[in-house]
Amino acid sequence: MKYVIGVDLGTSAVKILLVNQLGEVCQEVSKPYPLIIEKSGYSEQDPEEWVEKTTEGLAELVQQFDGDIRDIEGISFSGQMHGLVLLDEGNNVLRNAILWNDTRTTNQCQEIYDAVGKKRLLDVTKNPALEGFTLPKILWVKEQEPDIFERAHVFMLPKDYLRYRMTGNIHMEYSDAAGTLMLNVAKREWSEEILKVFGISADFCPPLIESHACVGTITAEFARTTGLSEATKVFAGGADNACGAIGSGILSEGKTLSSIGTSGVVLSYEERSDLDFEGKVHYFNHGEENAYYTMGVTLAAGFSLSWFKETFANQEAFDQFLEGVGSVPAGSNGLLFTPYIVGERTPHADSNIRGSFVGIDASHERKHFARAVLEGITFSLNESIEIFRKNGKAIDTIVSIGGGAKNETWLQMQADIFDAKIEKLTSEQGPGMGAAMLAAYGCGWFPSLKECAKEFIKTSKTYYPIKENVETYKKLFAIYQQVYAQTKLLNDQLSEFRK
Repeated sequence: MKYVIGVDLGTSAVKILLVNQLGEVCQEVSKPYPLIIEKSGYSEQDPEEWVEKTTEGLAELVQQFDGDIRDIEGISFSGQMHGLVLLDEGNNVLRNAILWNDTRTTNQCQEIYDAVGKKRLLDVTKNPALEGFTLPKILWVKEQEPDIFERAHVFMLPKDYLRYRMTGNIHMEYSDAAGTLMLNVAKREWSEEILKVFGISADFCPPLIESHACVGTITAEFARTTGLSEATKVFAGGADNACGAIGSGILSEGKTLSSIGTSGVVLSYEERSDLDFEGKVHYFNHGEENAYYTMGVTLAAGFSLSWFKETFANQEAFDQFLEGVGSVPAGSNGLLFTPYIVGERTPHADSNIRGSFVGIDASHERKHFARAVLEGITFSLNESIEIFRKNGKAIDTIVSIGGGAKNETWLQMQADIFDAKIEKLTSEQGPGMGAAMLAAYGCGWFPSLKECAKEFIKTSKTYYPIKENVETYKKLFAIYQQVYAQTKLLNDQLSEFRK
């Protein structure tokens, strides 16, 4: 039996999967690492932590592996998007990486709009200027740390830096490059226009390659440290959301993903590069060659639920906490929740907005509040689905992964609110599986990622919309959509009191 490894470099930990030719996860290792938060709005990591923890995890995986190490043929990556790693001429790291969830760059986002124009930026990069993207981070370093910027020779994204340390080769693939605000997404090349406006040299940007491209083999030193064979092929990999799409089989038109983790994502496959969503959703290159995906983001999806549980039922396990939710009717007896507890991304890019419970009644019990939180998270995700549908996309089947796929009531709720068939996967490994699939395809196990998905990805259960619930939720969703506009001014006024 042959094997590949999928490395998912997340924000809080690296997760490593050993996957065989049948798509079975044979081993799994996870190694956490810390965030560095120097002040409010800052979020950084030491890139050396990624290398150390991945090396430790791979060594542990190899130690537990009882086959011929040469049968582990390839390794590929999924990685947290947008994070800025700066290297000097000797390819040494110049400062901590600034991560996707760092919000210090509001002024730089405005600077981008002033210099390029909102419409032109959307025409070229397909995305608005948001604090999470890479270009605002580069401009922040240029303005605030000019000595460091002066020494910067090349920029990288997190997983690409990790891969460089394994191979000694510097590249970036399209799905992650699409999240920098410097890629011409449709033309699949660095935008000379954007780079020129901000005085950034083309040499500052790594060479672009496909997600399944082989960039070489691991170095002799890395082989010695981990126990892997020096012949292990290394493939480029993809952005975490692109790999999540691959690992969930979102590889053809009409296929849509609902992923509920700390944040929530609704992602849909696109064949075309010329659609216009007016920047309301993200529009990125897929990990599949010459394909794209659109994506809406709820900043506090699973986080809203974990916040509620930790605040009001800290001692209970999640299953126990959600026990009574199924007995509460759709609509939580007139109680609405908006999951804006850390601001919002789609369709409201608003860092000041905050969450609300609306319609609290003396008859409401904790189970009503818990259900309202689940419904509010799902309503927020449905706003992205509505944007897709209003732009002509037919969405009738949605694959659900993450925390939202771990509760029967929530899965049925998604079917009812989205008014679509919901599929739960037999084995849900998301981005790590997508990375492994890129390695499997790169190794030549399958003629395409689609063929790989047929072998690796299976549906365990399907949930269908219940007509009466669909009608109830349509009415409630219309009310939910009014809450943002009616609480925006209040939250802007309250912002000065937040500490």
